[in-house]
Amino acid sequence: MKQLFSWLTLCLWLCALPLLTACVDEEEFDNTPQGNFEALWKIIDEHYCFLNYKHEAYGLDWQQVYDKYRVRIDNDMSNKQLFEVLAGMLGELRDGHVNLNAAHDMGRYWSWYEDYPTNFSDTLLRRYMGTDYQIASGIKYKILDDNIGYMRYESFNDGIGEGNLDEVFKHMLLCRGLIIDIRNNSGGMLTNAEKLAARFCHKLTLVGYYQHKTGPGHSDFSSREERYLAPSANLRWNKPAVVLTNRRVFSAANEFAVYMKTLPNVFLVGDHTGGGAGMPFNSSLPNGWSVRFSAVPMYDAQGEACEFGIEPHYNVQQTDDDFAKGRDTIIEYARRLLAQ
Repeated sequence: MKQLFSWLTLCLWLCALPLLTACVDEEEFDNTPQGNFEALWKIIDEHYCFLNYKHEAYGLDWQQVYDKYRVRIDNDMSNKQLFEVLAGMLGELRDGHVNLNAAHDMGRYWSWYEDYPTNFSDTLLRRYMGTDYQIASGIKYKILDDNIGYMRYESFNDGIGEGNLDEVFKHMLLCRGLIIDIRNNSGGMLTNAEKLAARFCHKLTLVGYYQHKTGPGHSDFSSREERYLAPSANLRWNKPAVVLTNRRVFSAANEFAVYMKTLPNVFLVGDHTGGGAGMPFNSSLPNGWSVRFSAVPMYDAQGEACEFGIEPHYNVQQTDDDFAKGRDTIIEYARRLLAQ
């Protein structure tokens, strides 16, 4: 029997998961460069959720990674030297959710957006928004001069209430269509993404699947469980809508794009999203450094992994000619699409 996916259940499970893995970190390994290296490699080996997927995607071999970085470890090395080696090892995962945190630095992988065009400009956005836009908690919004509604949500860490959303949609009620701009939104609270997506959903909709680790093996996962998006009980949008994306759309914002792509009368315009389809949690090393990594894999409604992002319906790039004219190519494409 199909059941509505419960994020509360998943969150409770994620909270318990670090307790199950804590004994791996400090009890088995010494607080030495060698001990910290072994602890980190084993944490990833047993609990990271994309090792098999990334082996298939680009040939990642976690055992070979061990051999490559093990020879760089020396028990006489400094903390900064150790950090550089461990952060480099984690970089092999090519995962923006993977971070190594120490007092002096944070190891991170940002190539999911650094190596691509931004397809977003604050300068251009100010031309469209002006100074007379309205603000409803985390959302800035206004009606453009062609009677197209425009909504800018910069981060899903910025909370949004149902009352805020009611006021936004009431304001846009007579608009022909609506643009939801999440470019450069690197994620935040998944509940905020779901709350907004539910305003465009009109029946219980399968939006994807998830699994969780059941053992230390790279293939030790539960069977896939369905994730559903339920319609909001509040005011909903019934007209065409366009979601604007670029490579800096990541994590919860990537999930929002996944949800919206499943809904009728909604189109994604812009660049491929950045990805980040694993639910992360934290663990620690013997020296107190913390490591965050993807623990629960998420899939779209077709069962495809979204770790490396999703393709929009219409791939549109910002042009230099439009920029020189003060035009946002992606916004203008969305306006033409809605005008049709």
